[in-house]
Amino acid sequence: MVFDAMPEQIVILDFGSQYTQVIARRIRECSVYSTILRYDTPAKEIAALNPSGIILSGGPSSVYADDAPLPDKQIFKLGVPILGVCYGVQLFAHFLGGKVEKGQKREYGKGALSVLDAACPLFAGLPASLQVWNSHGDKLTRQPKGFSVVAKTENSDYAVIEDRSRRFIGLQFHPEVAHTPHGREIIANFVHGVCGCGRTWTMRNYLEQAVEQIRAQVGKEHVILGLSGGVDSSVAAALLHRAIGDQLTCIFVNNGLLRSHEAEVVQEVFGRNFKIKLEYEDASELFLSRLKGVTDPERKRKIIGRSFIEVFESATRRVGKAKFLAQGTLYPDVIESVPIAGNPAALIKSHHNVGGLPKRMRFKLVEPLRCLFKDEVRALGLELGLPHEIVHRQPFPGPGLAVRCLGELTPRKLDIVRAADSIVVEEMKAAGLYYKTWQSFAVLLPVKSVGVMGDERTYDETICIRAVESQDGMTADWVRLPYDLLEKLATRIVNEVKGVNRCVFDITSKPPGTIEWE
Repeated sequence: MVFDAMPEQIVILDFGSQYTQVIARRIRECSVYSTILRYDTPAKEIAALNPSGIILSGGPSSVYADDAPLPDKQIFKLGVPILGVCYGVQLFAHFLGGKVEKGQKREYGKGALSVLDAACPLFAGLPASLQVWNSHGDKLTRQPKGFSVVAKTENSDYAVIEDRSRRFIGLQFHPEVAHTPHGREIIANFVHGVCGCGRTWTMRNYLEQAVEQIRAQVGKEHVILGLSGGVDSSVAAALLHRAIGDQLTCIFVNNGLLRSHEAEVVQEVFGRNFKIKLEYEDASELFLSRLKGVTDPERKRKIIGRSFIEVFESATRRVGKAKFLAQGTLYPDVIESVPIAGNPAALIKSHHNVGGLPKRMRFKLVEPLRCLFKDEVRALGLELGLPHEIVHRQPFPGPGLAVRCLGELTPRKLDIVRAADSIVVEEMKAAGLYYKTWQSFAVLLPVKSVGVMGDERTYDETICIRAVESQDGMTADWVRLPYDLLEKLATRIVNEVKGVNRCVFDITSKPPGTIEWE
């Protein structure tokens, strides 16, 4: 499902900027729908979307390079406002009579912007001096025809330019990043003040439209959804059930690698509370038998993936005839900005399809969340009445505790890491930190050490506590947990989890490490 016919939307043309998705998110925060398209999308296709405005993203290229990515020049004749960000300013110059040259002094990092023309709607209600974030080596040396200067920095006399009659504005800096403190207001001024957008993008409106589109796509056919208990599949299940009721069947596979009480919670919430048709497949013995003696992380993942496909495929045959397979695909899974030497937008992640299901399972796809970001999915979940604990739970890896129990997997080791993990979750919630942290969990290390418990020496297992903060999982930094919390975690784990006599705390960021250990 793609919402092309939104009453108001901003189109973002992606020129390979690492911040393109951030621009899209900032616009959504203004309660206006945004969509990312390839930089070379034909102007006719863009016009068909009836956008309220267009944003030209930044990018790593120079507009004067032989292989510079260029848009369809007809976009400048569509009669809609256009905001050029960084590389977007170069595009104004290239197509509309300006000039760009390599700067004698590059601008990276913080800069001071002086607003010279307070009448520019982009800076309505903002101070005359602003901190901004720069990231460019080229700069504008001659304005395009019809433009005037709005603001400057120490290194650029044309830091902001505007053609007010055509509603074209160019920014040499990045308003979308957090390092530009007033950036959100600048984007809001463009979206509302320049483009004239209201606040039509809400989860309630989306819910109504999504229900209509799901019903139109599915008709009277049946849909199968692999329910993991995670945020995405849970919200997708609730949304599909709202739209088509008993035409939806969810399949929940217990692979024996789940968190404590996970199977019971999923069955309680979706089976008994939401009355969703739920097929529970307890395949824990199968998975653990196939993982016996396996220590290589990649082999573990492949065994888990193949076993999941086998169990899921068998369950679909028992469910009966279904024409559609639902997936909790999100917008970042569909659109991913990459270096311009490749394809800057509309890259489909090959690994996202449910467990890599084989082609012989000839389903048509239903992806009701594919135009949403993660925080929007959470907002939709609350709108659908899902419990806060499910909507705001931390991410959990597809292979489950297999990636948090290093070395060979055994029922005893899984019980240890499961019990330790429960203590981490419980204490993080008690400290008011669980929902403020991207992920916090326990890892069982393949390390035994000598300890003293009571009057006896022990030789037992080691638990590592991991807590990280992240925006998207691509990078992460370790959370500076309070010492008294760390003390409580270590004390409880050693005292309550039989077989553990030592706790350590992981202070590695990503990169160089990863969030998970395997």
